[in-house]
Amino acid sequence: MRVGTVVSLLACLGLSSAQVITRDVTVIGGGSAGTYAAVNLRERNRTVAVIEKSGRLGGHTDTYFDAATGTHVDFGVLFYENLTVVHDYFDHFGIPLTTVPPGGGEAQRIDLRYGTPVDASQGNVTDALSRYAAQLLQYPYLAVGFDLPDPVPEDLTLPFGEFVQKHDLGAVVDVIFSYGQGVGDLLQLPTIYVMKYISLEVLDAIQNGFLQTTNHNNGALYVGATEQLAADIFFNSTVVSMDRDSDPEWVHIEITTPDGRQKIRTKQVISAIPPTLDNLDGYDLDEVEQGLFGLFSSSSYYTALARVDGLPAEVTAINRANDTEYNLPPLPGVYVVTPTAVPGLYGILYGSEDFISEHNVKDAMSQAVQHLNGSNPEYMAYEAHAPFELRVSPDDIANGFYQELNALQGRRRTYYTGAAFDAHDSSRIWRFTETLLQRMQGKQ
Repeated sequence: MRVGTVVSLLACLGLSSAQVITRDVTVIGGGSAGTYAAVNLRERNRTVAVIEKSGRLGGHTDTYFDAATGTHVDFGVLFYENLTVVHDYFDHFGIPLTTVPPGGGEAQRIDLRYGTPVDASQGNVTDALSRYAAQLLQYPYLAVGFDLPDPVPEDLTLPFGEFVQKHDLGAVVDVIFSYGQGVGDLLQLPTIYVMKYISLEVLDAIQNGFLQTTNHNNGALYVGATEQLAADIFFNSTVVSMDRDSDPEWVHIEITTPDGRQKIRTKQVISAIPPTLDNLDGYDLDEVEQGLFGLFSSSSYYTALARVDGLPAEVTAINRANDTEYNLPPLPGVYVVTPTAVPGLYGILYGSEDFISEHNVKDAMSQAVQHLNGSNPEYMAYEAHAPFELRVSPDDIANGFYQELNALQGRRRTYYTGAAFDAHDSSRIWRFTETLLQRMQGKQ
């Protein structure tokens, strides 16, 4: 296309060349997926712009710094699986990793509604884990993304509680619940989402140890990415309009920033935000995209750090119940109260199906802590992770939802990544995004 033609098209769109920045790829969302995409696109000599609605990169990764002890405490993303992509990414920024031995400190099973002890889980966990692993091995196409066959195997669409009964997996439910926090009602969740979240890689990490940063500062990864991407990041910015059809050469995006409106002309778009209709408000969605993204529902997950007096320093309180199936705690509710590397500072994790305000979540967390020892927690940090674990109904899965969702990749010069396209797991998100970038490279 000649320069004069480009200028004419810009004029027709109401833009001047002075107002527009040009990039090979625009990444919308600076969380785990978007940051990985932007950093690695730069490594492939592609120019990028990153549009991030908050004032930092990292998404669900939250790190608190305790000035009194000089200690970092992660309270969002905590661990990673032992994947090549994880080692390569941290090596890129010179951040050392260490293996967390399986097991950990002492745990007490307590009904945090009342502060009463709960019986130990029943059954042979080792045998049940082996049976669960055998089930995972039947679906190798779940390793990366949702590349499902047609028809979709019926077991994948069963509520997980029914799948557990069918395959005699009751003894492993407690373990899966412990590592699958944030998904809402585990027993009603379609089995495919449990298998995506509690994968073979997670089972290996449960047995052999997860990875974490040596100094417990996962946020350092995103500090490094911020320094590297620098002026290519638009913080506190959102998409207000997008035109993917009018210009055969370019996608045109307008964003609002703290300094006013900014227009971007880009060859390709990577959407790395949870694809709910609310989040995609500025996109020029067509009927196909609206129809698919409108089917998603989600749960909510909340994490906090609080100072609590009088709790045992090395004991984790796991919320369970004597009057429920598999002793799982009723939700909304606390998952766990766990000590950190800072004396007197505890992590508190909470989950719900529907979104709950910060005030109400903290009130419920405080009641749970009071049932432990009567103390009132002093909150030092808090984060709501919502929407969390996007999912669709069993009927939608069986009727080809993920085949249609996958068909959106590259359509209208737009690619999609993030937890909704693989799993709520940074390690898996990075691996999925890497395969996506390789695919995009062939479309340049």
